[in-house]
Amino acid sequence: MTPLDDFRYGPLDPLPPPVHKPRADMNFRAIKGMNDILPGEVERWQQFERAFRDTVELFGYREIRTPIVEPTSLFVRSIGEATDIVEKEMYSFTHHDDALTLRPEGTAGAVRAFVEHHIDQREPVTRWYYLGPMFRGERPARGRYRQFYQVGCELMGDPGPASDAEMIDMLVRFFQRLGIGQLEVVVNSLGGPATRPRYKQALVEHLTPRASQLSEDSQRRLTTNPLRILDSKDERDIAAIAGAPSVIDLLDDEDRAHWQKILTYLERLGTPYRADPQLVRGLDYYSRTLFEVRSSAGLVGAQNALGGGGRYDGLAAEIGGPATPSIGFALGIERILLAMGDQTAAPRPIVMIAPIGERASSEALVLAREIRDLGVAVDVDTRGTSLRAMLRRANALGAPLCVVIGDSEVDAAQVQLKDLAGHNQSVVARADAATQVASLLKAASAGGSG
Repeated sequence: MTPLDDFRYGPLDPLPPPVHKPRADMNFRAIKGMNDILPGEVERWQQFERAFRDTVELFGYREIRTPIVEPTSLFVRSIGEATDIVEKEMYSFTHHDDALTLRPEGTAGAVRAFVEHHIDQREPVTRWYYLGPMFRGERPARGRYRQFYQVGCELMGDPGPASDAEMIDMLVRFFQRLGIGQLEVVVNSLGGPATRPRYKQALVEHLTPRASQLSEDSQRRLTTNPLRILDSKDERDIAAIAGAPSVIDLLDDEDRAHWQKILTYLERLGTPYRADPQLVRGLDYYSRTLFEVRSSAGLVGAQNALGGGGRYDGLAAEIGGPATPSIGFALGIERILLAMGDQTAAPRPIVMIAPIGERASSEALVLAREIRDLGVAVDVDTRGTSLRAMLRRANALGAPLCVVIGDSEVDAAQVQLKDLAGHNQSVVARADAATQVASLLKAASAGGSG
């Protein structure tokens, strides 16, 4: 009796091979509004992310990574209790008696990190950028998802208005770098602590006699968040807003001077803009400068905003930190990819190694490491399949070169190089194989980019 035998149950029989049958209760699919980004599409995302990093780092921004989960109270306090995001869209839950929320936007977490780590005591001006997923339980639509991805910048410690204009100009330059045309920059000012209440009151006085004409949501917002009515796309609300007082007309002297200087700087930079006194954004922490970049290019559709932002000078103090003048913006990656249209990003060129035989497989692994050390991507097909099957896979991957190694090549200290694009092949000494492959791939890439 072997050690695995057990007298109570008899000898242990070998387990039968597993049988995989589809089960009706295991037809798993991604949650609606939360999407997989597969190879073939992810290269466009990587192209976007590289362009974003390169652009903002030229302006002195450094990356920050904050948790996906934050205290619910952080978003209620910063975004505003009467906003659609807090009222309807946040993914909130309780765990171990803690009220937690999947982040619906990036600014609140960045400012929380700024306050918590006393960054103001280390540097007078802070420039951060971030990339990552956000979560909002809204109705999915083209370019709008429940898990969506944002990039953004936060500049803390500079009261502007030069920093405001530079940030807007940086954003325009980024879109131009991506090749997105038909850009429109819209700017506004909500004023500071003295102006904003006056404007709210003037807006309420204008809309109250027209309250019965407003949509149901706007009738509620009239008492909770009247500025959000300006952002409504409902035709009833648009009609009621007509003739409403302009916030620009109500700016105090300090706010007006700030506003006029922004426009002067934008003109000096040659950044095209349009002032729109009805521009608002859906977060309560904004004050003074607001901006939005729009485009009718690509497949964005009627909702043509690519991203935007503004000042939030009171946010750090609102969550318990020092009073810190700040400005930032966020961009939704999915919507910008739509604006880019059918632009495609080529995947990184890759070399296929096709080993035939056991000794050849061992040699292929060593050669692959040598080629990778020269900065070239390599895929070794170790399935033990036929050469025809491996060449078919190399073509499917778009590999310009395939290195074939059989046991006879191992004995002769040689490899075969197959130029899949030029349909020719050559025999190369094994000792020179890595450098030859790297040189040929570089030449092929240069020819393709020309």
